[in-house]
Amino acid sequence: MRIATWNVNSVNARLETVRRWFEQEQPDVACLQELKCVDEKFPAEPFERLGYNIAVHGQKTYNGVAILSKTPLEDVRRGLPGDDGDDHARYLEAVVSGPTPVRVASIYLPNGNPIGTEKFAYKLNWLKRLNAHARQLLALEEPLAMVGDYNVIPEPRDAEYPAHWTRDALFQTESREAFRALKWLGLTDAFMQADGSPGAYTFWDYQAGSWQRNDGIRIDHALLSPQAADRLRGVAIHRDVRSWEKPSDHVPLVVELEL
Repeated sequence: MRIATWNVNSVNARLETVRRWFEQEQPDVACLQELKCVDEKFPAEPFERLGYNIAVHGQKTYNGVAILSKTPLEDVRRGLPGDDGDDHARYLEAVVSGPTPVRVASIYLPNGNPIGTEKFAYKLNWLKRLNAHARQLLALEEPLAMVGDYNVIPEPRDAEYPAHWTRDALFQTESREAFRALKWLGLTDAFMQADGSPGAYTFWDYQAGSWQRNDGIRIDHALLSPQAADRLRGVAIHRDVRSWEKPSDHVPLVVELEL
């Protein structure tokens, strides 16, 4: 099973780019983030033609997450537990059916900038809620993949120029400690387990020639439960997609599990 995660930065604005990649790669499951549309405006038809079942948790103009699967989706959960007043569409979870079902979560973690504001506090609180929910999911002892745009640079090695990010919420000690605490629950960073090579980035800003200078960072992650990590056979970052016409500032990350 090939599970992809990709922050598409507006699925409708970049539909041709996204569709081209899906037609070329045909992942079994794909988790998309930053849709920037409500459920009804998600362009389902092109993906349904490719054989995908679709679950969407959208929001007008901002946020929005989706899961697309070649097999039916069950037990769909929209929204991260722990705050009934949180109306941001940042979390979607479902069980991908099959001989060995896999629970998958599509995650769009808050950016948190600027530091010292309620946005940063919201990011840290969201991470606490994610930690609490991950504990509950791990207790199920089933294959689990929590993938998405975590908006966290885990280590200096995950940025081409770490000094550029010292005042950014993505690289603050609190953000990195919270991400580390998720892994300490028993989750495996799939890329670090299967590859771990330096310079493997998933995001390049549109500004200041970041792509041309390779001023990249690794902020899109796939965290696996022990039952999924045991089945990990490879990870690929589709860097070339960043050079396509009208690209997202993120590129797809694909995890392969042997099921």
